[in-house]
Amino acid sequence: MNRKILMLAAIMAAAPGFAAGASVYKWTDDSGVTHFGDRQPNGASAEIVNVRTGKSSGGQASRVSPQQQVQEIQERQQDEARQRQETAQEEALRKQREANCATARSNLEVINSNARIRVEENGEMRYLTPEEIEEQRKKFEEVAAENCGPMDEREEQQEPAEQR
Repeated sequence: MNRKILMLAAIMAAAPGFAAGASVYKWTDDSGVTHFGDRQPNGASAEIVNVRTGKSSGGQASRVSPQQQVQEIQERQQDEARQRQETAQEEALRKQREANCATARSNLEVINSNARIRVEENGEMRYLTPEEIEEQRKKFEEVAAENCGPMDEREEQQEPAEQR
């Protein structure tokens, strides 16, 4: 007797789960009458109704073919890969800008320290003239202005500036 009661209780507990798993379709016929059924009608578009909430899915009940599912998955994966690549490019651009900024600021500090600046040309060392130092100062100020401030949309589209 206990087995029968236990079996009956198990069946009753599982019954709502089976009912919730079934699909319910909603469609309207040619005369405007709304119908509900457990099978999709032939020749009419139907919506799947969520039995628990009573709301329709809003879409067609027709099943998507496996080829379409695979194509959608591939498109999603390609979009995600494209986004990851764009993120990596933005990160590389940001790092290049930071390096350019640090180098330009360092060079400006040297120039602004009123030190004599030596350069090597054709295997010989020489000092820069005051005009050449002023020209270099302007160059480094431009590089600092381009790379030390916030990026605007134009700079995001461009390649990282080469260090001068």
